[in-house]
This record gives sequence, C-alpha cells and structure tokens, in this order.
Amino acid sequence: MSYQQYLLEWFDKNKRQMPWRERRDAYSIWVSEVMLQQTQVDTVRPYYERFMERFPTVKDLASADKEEVYTYWQGLGYYRRADNLHKGAKVVAEQYDGVFPMEARLVKDIPGIGPYTMGAVLSIAFNLPYPAVDGNVMRVLSRQFLIDDDIAVAKTRKIFEAKVMSLMPEDARNFNQALMELGALICTPKNPKCNICPMQTLCMAYHEGAQTEYPVKSSKTKAEPEFYKALVIKKEDSIYLEKRKDEGLLASLWGVPLITLEQWEVVQKMGIEFEVLDQVKHVFTHRVWMMSPIVIEYNEKVQEIINRILQNTGEFVPEGQIKEYPVATAFTKILRKL
Repeated sequence: MSYQQYLLEWFDKNKRQMPWRERRDAYSIWVSEVMLQQTQVDTVRPYYERFMERFPTVKDLASADKEEVYTYWQGLGYYRRADNLHKGAKVVAEQYDGVFPMEARLVKDIPGIGPYTMGAVLSIAFNLPYPAVDGNVMRVLSRQFLIDDDIAVAKTRKIFEAKVMSLMPEDARNFNQALMELGALICTPKNPKCNICPMQTLCMAYHEGAQTEYPVKSSKTKAEPEFYKALVIKKEDSIYLEKRKDEGLLASLWGVPLITLEQWEVVQKMGIEFEVLDQVKHVFTHRVWMMSPIVIEYNEKVQEIINRILQNTGEFVPEGQIKEYPVATAFTKILRKL
C-alpha cells in the first residue's frame, strides 16, 4: 500500500468520535479548530456543544455581544481566540451573508484565521487540498522523514506545508485529520507508541532508533514571574469585581483587582484588617502571574482604597451572580479559594 493508504486506512478504523466530526459545515469546523488551539480535546467537548447550542450559525455568533460570547467561552482560557472568532463571524456574516468563503485569498482576511486554521477548515469542510500543519503534524512528519529543521522557527512551517502537499491525496479532508490524529494518539511527544504505529515500516526515525530526537525544537527563554496582590473585597454576600481594559492581556474580562507590591505598601499604611490566602500561580504563553489573594471586609477605609487606588472602576457582584460574568480563569482560581 502507499503511504496515504496506510494512513487513511488506520484513521478510518481508529479515529475518535467527536461532536464536530459529525458536522461538515465550515462554521462548525472553524469553531472547533479555534477551541482546540492550546486546549485538549476532552476539555473542549462540553464547551463546544454548549457554545454551538447557543450560537448554532455564524450569524447567531455575529449578532451576539462580546460579553455574552466571553461568558460561553469561560473556562477555555486564551480569550483572544474568542474575540477573534467573534470578529471573524461578523466579517463572514456581513461580507459573505453568513457563508464561509472557499477561496484562500478571502479566508486569509478573516480575523484570527492563520495558515493552520485556514487549511483545516478548507480541507475538512470542503475537501480542498490545503495543508493543515499543527504541532502534531510537524512531529509526525519530522520523525517519518527525518526533517531536522527547527520547528520553533516560524519559517519552518513552510517546509512542513510543502511536505504535506507533496503527499496530499484526493481525500484531503481525511488525510489532514489522519496526520493530526496519528500525532495525538500514536506519535506522541513522549513515549510514542511505535509498536502499534501503522507507519512503522515507513518511519525513518524508527528505523534509526531516533524517535525521541525529533522534532528539533530550540528551547524558549523561561518567563520571569510577575508578582501581584489580588484584592478580594467582600461586602456582605458580594465581591468587588472590575472589568479589565479593552486592550491588553485578558482584555474586557472580569476579575478581582490586581495591584503591585508598591501599591500594596500604600494599602497597608491605611491600617485595614485583612487575611492572606495561599499564593495562586497562573501561567500564560509568555508570562507567569504569582498572585497573593488578600481578603478584605468592606468599610469606609476600604472605600477609600476603591476610590484612590482602584479608581472606582468595578462593582460589587453577589456571589450567586458571578457565574454570569465572563471571569478570567486566572481570577476564578482565586475565587475558588474562598
């Protein structure tokens, strides 16, 4: 059998059942691919089904306000994905009457759609021959063909895209999914299951005993931690939450106020009573937040803190209603400690 036949036959027998694989429309595929970026399949499943139930079409998503979209995204993290998906839905709804375009030159102009997402949607939804190269695909192909280009370098993607296209059969839809599935289930980053891999006889790294040496990836600089005090201000059964700015990290999401260590020194001098909870760590792609939750009961001095240091930009939210707000995961970790 050919390379493509080995792979497609394996995929047909072993592919996982996923809610987005039951649908072929571009919008459903698009939503699933965005959710799956930096998030595990099992985590995504319930969020995807809930999201699609509320926003079943691209026009439903486009007509929703951003805060509601964030609420239905809550728990997935990386909210910039939700923001771009929402913006992209508006473009598709307004410029293409809700019909996802099939031409790459048009798809590239949709907010938040990069080369991978474009290839995935066009190939899976329309069976068009476009490469969908993610980390799984680069790992699989680097091992099978001993491609030693550094995958941490952006331009390396072009090398893998060209390799996918050289192998692409007529069944582009299943071929791209099969490569990704093989990387997720068999050709894993650590301890690849070479003994049951359908591509074993064709894998050059396996024959050289060099599976763990691929893919080649240069190390990233370790992110330096940033230290904050997280003010958990309680007023009877309510907690003070503020909406973050419309730009920057966790833009437009809600959470407890963060202050710097210097600002905390000012707060301490005001003579308020407080309780310190265990430190909370939250890791972003390029930074790490170390947050010390400070629980404070509301009084007149605390109102002065709200006015002077927090600029009175938030509001007291009853604890039972917090779930209705799009609270960023970083702050959800803090609220759980209560």
